Amino acid sequence: MTREVDANKRATLRRFAALGAATPLVASGTAAAEEDTSAVRDAIRGYLATTPGAHFSKLRDDLRLGTGETQHHLRRLESTGEVTSTKDGDYRRYYPAGRFSSFEMVALGYLRRPTPRGMLVELLRDPTATGADVARALDVSRATVSNYAGELETAGLLDRSDGYAVADPETVIALLVRYADSFGPDAAAFADDAAEYISYDG
Repeated sequence: MTREVDANKRATLRRFAALGAATPLVASGTAAAEEDTSAVRDAIRGYLATTPGAHFSKLRDDLRLGTGETQHHLRRLESTGEVTSTKDGDYRRYYPAGRFSSFEMVALGYLRRPTPRGMLVELLRDPTATGADVARALDVSRATVSNYAGELETAGLLDRSDGYAVADPETVIALLVRYADSFGPDAAAFADDAAEYISYDG
């Protein structure tokens, strides 16, 4: 059973390491340990390239790593300036360093949360939607929508001065489309129809 778990872990690491400058995993002794370390870090780099804004537990579980192992490698990658992180409530979210603006990192964090993402998707689909419309579409309470709307407004992602309006919708759409597969079916469906929601001026 242990060998099967190890094989699954290595297969997962190889898959993501291919996106982060993969290194072979076949070696022995000290060389094997060094290559395993390199492969884990390559896998984290590759994973964050396709899933920016993932929180610690998701990254750990998706890569089949231990908690201490994940902490160790993320600390090293942050110390070398390859990875950056932000606190998001109870979560710490991770991103490739230097790739995203502060606004984009905040947006990615909220897009990784099902209800806020659903709200943003619904408002991008229909900018005239009311809080009641959004609640009905997501099958959540009006109070839930109102609470998250307050959070999104504080985070700079929503303007509530005249109804609900997504701030910088072009950037939010671009993030939804680029990383749709890592968000969920709602984002993937939105990405398929994204051209309908992009306006071209001039």
